[in-house]
Amino acid sequence: MTVVETDRIDMADENAQHLDELFELVERMIPEGFKVEVVEGAVNMVPQRDTHWEIARRIIHALEDKFGRDIKVKTDVRIDLPGYENGFCPDVMKLQDDAERNAERGGWRHEDVEFVAEVISRGTGMNDYGPKKTAYAEAEIPVYLIADPYLGRCHLFTDPKDGEYRTESRVDFGETIDLTHTLLDLTIDTSRFPRD
Repeated sequence: MTVVETDRIDMADENAQHLDELFELVERMIPEGFKVEVVEGAVNMVPQRDTHWEIARRIIHALEDKFGRDIKVKTDVRIDLPGYENGFCPDVMKLQDDAERNAERGGWRHEDVEFVAEVISRGTGMNDYGPKKTAYAEAEIPVYLIADPYLGRCHLFTDPKDGEYRTESRVDFGETIDLTHTLLDLTIDTSRFPRD
């Protein structure tokens, strides 16, 4: 059987509609202070921690220092990605300057995302290194950063092609993340990233 473009569009619309329904249901049920995502159709709910927010905040400050306070940077805002029912809420997401909300659905388009950072949570860390990394690569998000407060290190993934990142580097907390070779053209100091 050949899948034609209209079949792919129909499948994407069905995925998005089902994700909308899942998020509406879960948002009515979750207590405050929890983050919810749908990864490959599975609902993941984790409590927000101080360590988590401190790392995300420092990444946001580095982006604002480089691009100004009017930068389109979001935290814990849903974005739908390629694959089966992937509705992620990245810890930090930088959009292109000219990004606009999808007129039909109201959300941001993954095609406009330039950078994503995820801070590992103990219960869902395998998603950040596995299916989320794959979805970000398939969406061709140029820069994906994982900050792991349990190991005290960051993993940087760049150069997405054919559904995977071709370049990976590792930086221990206390060192500088060099993004000068990416479209961000900045560095992030990790010396004040807290550990869990």
